[in-house]
Amino acid sequence: MADTQSRLTWYTTLDRPRWRPPPAVLGAAWTPLYALTMVAGARVLDRTAGAQRRPFARAYAASLVLGAAWSALFFGARSPRLALADAVVLNAANVSLLRHAWRADRLAAVELLPYVGWMAAMTAVTAAVATR
Repeated sequence: MADTQSRLTWYTTLDRPRWRPPPAVLGAAWTPLYALTMVAGARVLDRTAGAQRRPFARAYAASLVLGAAWSALFFGARSPRLALADAVVLNAANVSLLRHAWRADRLAAVELLPYVGWMAAMTAVTAAVATR
């Protein structure tokens, strides 16, 4: 709990863009986004096998790992610049994720759009913080 508080305190000291989402939205957005991402992932994995499943599973895993790495870099290491580099790679992984989902199940791809869009927006916020 103390670690979370110190991270939040550090975050409030940053020169953040005015157009960023409010803190309440930032906190509330993650649960439904990840829930929808899990539903989409389950749909694709249920509808694919073998050679079609592997690329999606790799992109899905990469997206999750890179998302966790962003948090560790931004808040843990307190390095917005490293987090930005991670976010750029994360967005590329998300494009791959979306492309593989589209091939397997278009509804699943549509379900991924809020997550992909949110991550792109968070990359813009990260870029604004990292370049100030």
